[in-house]
Amino acid sequence: MPYLPAPDGTVLFYRDYGVGQPIVFVHSMLMSSDMWRHQMLHLTGYGYRAVAYDRRGHGRSDDPRTGYDFDTLADDLAALLDRLDLNDVTLVGHSMGGGEVIRYLSRHGARRISRIALVGATAPHLDVDPMHAAELLNQLRTGYGQWVADNAALSFGDGLPGCHIPQSEKDATIRDWMQVSLHAAVECSRVNLVADFRGEASRITMPTLIVHGDHDSFAPLPTCGQRSAELIPDSTLMIYENASHMLHLSHREQLNNDLLAFHRS
Repeated sequence: MPYLPAPDGTVLFYRDYGVGQPIVFVHSMLMSSDMWRHQMLHLTGYGYRAVAYDRRGHGRSDDPRTGYDFDTLADDLAALLDRLDLNDVTLVGHSMGGGEVIRYLSRHGARRISRIALVGATAPHLDVDPMHAAELLNQLRTGYGQWVADNAALSFGDGLPGCHIPQSEKDATIRDWMQVSLHAAVECSRVNLVADFRGEASRITMPTLIVHGDHDSFAPLPTCGQRSAELIPDSTLMIYENASHMLHLSHREQLNNDLLAFHRS
């Protein structure tokens, strides 16, 4: 299995499929690179190279006590791109991963990147009330499994017309959520709730695809997708109707085709 060392010695798992121009995926908080399996399979089928990795504390990567700030997480992404010497990259981030993409660009520059896609991203700023943020962090600390049970349906978009996810995919996603380090879940949530990428987003000059669900309760469209589109000059906003947060599952075919078209552009 492929692993690489981050700058602080943390060992990160990654997967590298196919050949050709690379697409690199950054997964959601609480999940692993497994979330991108359908997108990776689709894009490699068209002759492209698809790369994804597990964030520290997630999936098969090491579970260190430190390093859950966006600077360190961006450095982990940089270590992957440098290790594989990837260039002309389409960089795709979901949820918290969108913030990591933006911080990578502001911290490491755009030399290796040709375009980015923000999918259901929590960037640029969640604007969460501090009392609500403290309550959420306490829920995660004291009852993570119950929090997952209480919020899974909302994340999947259950009840929205046309937003159907097979139960087997839901079960696999919940298993992924339950395998994350609790420490990583709390620390990533802590930094993500207060992160502010508005200044950095306004300095992005490369083509940017923003894909967002109109019923996303975890990354609300007005404060996240629409605000990013307003800040990033060369951006295209695609709003998926009757869609929540798990777009890679609920609107899999649509997202696959949109990412393929954007990567080819």
